[in-house]
Amino acid sequence: MVLQNHADGYESKFIMQIVKVIDNKLSRTPFAIAPYPIGIDSRVENINSWLQDGSTDVGILLVNGVGGIGKTTLAKFAYNINFRRFERSCFLEDVREISNQPNGLVHLQIQFLHHIMSGREVKIQCVSEGIKKIRDAIISKTILLVLDDVDHMDQIDAIFFMQDWFCPGSKIMITTRCAGLLRGHQVAKSKVYDAETLDVDESLQLFSWHAFGQDHPIEGYISLSKRVKDRCGGLPLALQVLGSSLSGRHIDVWESTLEKLKTIPDNQIIKKLRISYDALQDNPDDQNLFLHIACFFVGQGKDYVVRILDGCNFFTIVGIENLVNRCLVTIDDENNVKMHQMIWDMGREIVRLESKAPGKRSRLWRDKDSFDVLKEKSGTETIEGLALNMRMLSVNTPSGNTNEVVLETNAFSRMSKLELLQLCHLRLNGCYEEFPKGLRWLCWLEFPSKSLPSEIPLECLVYLEMHHSNLRQVFNRKKNLIQVLKKGRKHLPSLKTLDLSHSHSLTEIGNFSLAPNLERLILKDCASLVDVHESIGNLKRLNYLNMKDCKKIRKLPKNLFMLKSVDTLIVSGCSSLNEFPKELRNMESLKVLKVTQVLTTTGNVKSCLRRNPETFWASLPSSLTQLKLKSCNLSDEAFPKDIGNLPSLELLDLSDNPISGLPDCIRGVTRLDQLLFSNCKRLKTLVGLPRARYFGVFDCALLEKVTFQSSLFGFTPFEVLSISNPKLIEIEYMYKLEPLGNCDVEMLDLLGLSKYLESMETVLMIFPCRIAVESCRAVESTKLDWIRRYPIQGLYESGIFSTFLPGNVVPGHFSYTSKKSWSISFSVPSSTSTFRIRGLNVFSMYTCSGSGSYAGYSCEIISPIIIKVSNKSTGMKWIYDPSCFGIPDPGEDMIFLSHWKMGNQLLKGGDQVTVSMFMRSVFQLKEWGVQLVHEQDQENIRMMRTQHDNDDYECPVSFPCVIFGRSPEFEVMSRTYFLSHGPQSRRALTFTRWRDSVLFNDIFGDSDQQEEQALPLATTMRDAGDNRYFVFSMLAVDVLYDNVVLRSCLFGTQS
Repeated sequence: MVLQNHADGYESKFIMQIVKVIDNKLSRTPFAIAPYPIGIDSRVENINSWLQDGSTDVGILLVNGVGGIGKTTLAKFAYNINFRRFERSCFLEDVREISNQPNGLVHLQIQFLHHIMSGREVKIQCVSEGIKKIRDAIISKTILLVLDDVDHMDQIDAIFFMQDWFCPGSKIMITTRCAGLLRGHQVAKSKVYDAETLDVDESLQLFSWHAFGQDHPIEGYISLSKRVKDRCGGLPLALQVLGSSLSGRHIDVWESTLEKLKTIPDNQIIKKLRISYDALQDNPDDQNLFLHIACFFVGQGKDYVVRILDGCNFFTIVGIENLVNRCLVTIDDENNVKMHQMIWDMGREIVRLESKAPGKRSRLWRDKDSFDVLKEKSGTETIEGLALNMRMLSVNTPSGNTNEVVLETNAFSRMSKLELLQLCHLRLNGCYEEFPKGLRWLCWLEFPSKSLPSEIPLECLVYLEMHHSNLRQVFNRKKNLIQVLKKGRKHLPSLKTLDLSHSHSLTEIGNFSLAPNLERLILKDCASLVDVHESIGNLKRLNYLNMKDCKKIRKLPKNLFMLKSVDTLIVSGCSSLNEFPKELRNMESLKVLKVTQVLTTTGNVKSCLRRNPETFWASLPSSLTQLKLKSCNLSDEAFPKDIGNLPSLELLDLSDNPISGLPDCIRGVTRLDQLLFSNCKRLKTLVGLPRARYFGVFDCALLEKVTFQSSLFGFTPFEVLSISNPKLIEIEYMYKLEPLGNCDVEMLDLLGLSKYLESMETVLMIFPCRIAVESCRAVESTKLDWIRRYPIQGLYESGIFSTFLPGNVVPGHFSYTSKKSWSISFSVPSSTSTFRIRGLNVFSMYTCSGSGSYAGYSCEIISPIIIKVSNKSTGMKWIYDPSCFGIPDPGEDMIFLSHWKMGNQLLKGGDQVTVSMFMRSVFQLKEWGVQLVHEQDQENIRMMRTQHDNDDYECPVSFPCVIFGRSPEFEVMSRTYFLSHGPQSRRALTFTRWRDSVLFNDIFGDSDQQEEQALPLATTMRDAGDNRYFVFSMLAVDVLYDNVVLRSCLFGTQS
């Protein structure tokens, strides 16, 4: 290499420069990474952006994830790419393991100093001395430091006690299994990157490389490979280990291995994963909590798990939080407790290894083990939890009929520590007097008897769950509810939840007075229940009552409405209810009231509402936050002028009611968060909707227009708007569709569309009612609603005007056109007082590919065209996905024409601009082009100012036009704006998904730099080859609609 002399004649400086270059070459070498780094390019992108952001702060990035997910590989990959950007760099591997050795922290300090001091020998006697030497060494040079596999803060403190010791511009990356590692410590400017598992295709590819030495399974092993892949759950470590162990093995070995994995997971994988569990050794309660969840509660609601395990003297909420921080448990969007398959296997394997004899293990979850232990009466006091589902068990009975199997109650007599018992479809014979006395949770589904045995000891019971039981009464009717016959056992002081849902034979419950601490009573779908005992009014702690679909209940006890603690009352579907006491207003804690299908009755409830709706609404307590009135036959007249007595209302469900518009009273509800109007068949308009986060509008066949209270809404778009209504042509702030003849005349002139004003032609279109379709499975049955013929329409959307025209004659003039390239680039000319940039016109001419018919995608619900405009000079990008589009008739062409109002704010003289066109594979792009639009004389400028008051053009429909500025609601990456018809949450989902794909940069990156490389369209994956745009069209279905089910509908040949 040639070293440039920039030392200005000073020999010493020049020598130092030489030393610096040599030092850089000798002391730093890249790390070897995994031989098959599948999926790493897309995952490292965010880390690279952070490392290269040019910040002068000292940044810290926590790379968090479960063991074996690839955190170290990811960190090494990012380190290799970026370490030369820093004056010094150091990658400290296996920090957790080394720190646990004698003088381990000192060894780490020496290793760190050795790296950043160009290999000099360093002597350190103790940690405090090392901290001082490190402080002196790092203060003057930018450093890239990676600490790999950290599990405790003292390991970080030993390397850098204070973040601001580092030279500005330094970066510190920490890989860990503990998401909360830095929580509570004085660490500024820190970020967290959650490492993610591989997707389906990446998993199969990685597994195949290790099993077959190629990127796909060999013939005969495809199905087996997919089964192994599914078992691994996208965990790279598991895919690598199992792939290597199965490589070259016969199919019989594969089958046997898969069966073994169901019971005994691979030890090499478990050993790696168990590190996170062992890290909890100082907190055995959290270890036990993890094992309870792994054996009995994966997939259950978090609140449900908390109620049960709190009753077992766990501090469940904080315990789950600790498990989440250790990546042992996750909580999904539905608030369910989840666990990665391999972690789940690891937890159960820990229990299995407690003893070869199932009866001596702490937990029994496998039906066969539980059945054997009960049948052989081999249970011991070690057992804390047991689950047995006879319906899932292939029982050793000649007929296979589980009804023939009867076990003995004394099989439980030795299980003195049993707290969790889950049974289903089990018949027991014998006396229950020696049943375990410490039960906290009894879940007995399909309980066979008509009443509970009187001698069963339930004094410690916290949660009693008996769905689908054969109960007619809970206890012997001669005794009060929950009173048993044996002397001294007269009540259930600990019972907090009683759930008898779907017990269709239950006719009565009895007196509640002996369950004084009951908090939740769930009687859902107890179809024969006719009465609720008045003693329910004595349950001072009752906060939740669910009587949904108790169709024979005629009245509710009046003293129920005197309870101050009830916050949720559900009587939906109680169709025989003929009285709704006015005392309801006394329930001062009531927040959730669900009365779906109650007001449709012919009794006093409905007649009261018809005679005096003001009185009915006034009876609702002011504490209500949720009110569900679905299917209550409420017309426009049923609503008062004002419901100011509900100041806290956050959710209102008016679905399936015969209203024609938005009731006036709703406009004044200021705290509304969710508003639902599904299946309102007479609903025509929703004018003046109040501010809310979520609007659900489904299957409203007559709905045409949605607007918002401008004084409340301004330019702040709603987060979620779910629409599936075939006549909807306008949603304020989103789009407006109208016949071309009604559109803005100036806009039509700009695009040369005047001659089409009198056109009688029609266009086959997919209507914009497809916005945020939630149930994609319903598309096939309703596709005729989405695809119809309309007169030529103009679409205002996201500040863009567009239309679809039949034929191949392009209106107007276009300076830049192409028939081959995907991208067109040009330089913006300088503006003058009489030459001002207005924006862009873009056209594309396309036809159906293949058979020339649209039948192959008749249920399609994504646009065939995506346009990207990139201002290379400013770094800003706008990506437009039209919400509706035209479909060419067989053998005919169609023209898409759009105008983008951008102005001098976003396009300035000298800017380098690239416009890119992405076309779906079901269409063939024949030609497309771009025209820069400007205002040439003072008269046009004066007219524009008169109409619009400022340089920003206002479309006839109001919405935040990001192409006139930098609206954060549309900005999904730095300086990148996604002009999608979908709401903000869908846009966010789009970009979250794209980050996981190597295709991300094709649309949202700089793929338009390859403008001279025209890629052919393809109709199948095999034909596509390197055509990344074909693959994009498939992925967009998942990305935009978050529903893989659509893929089979739209691409029948793809998996």
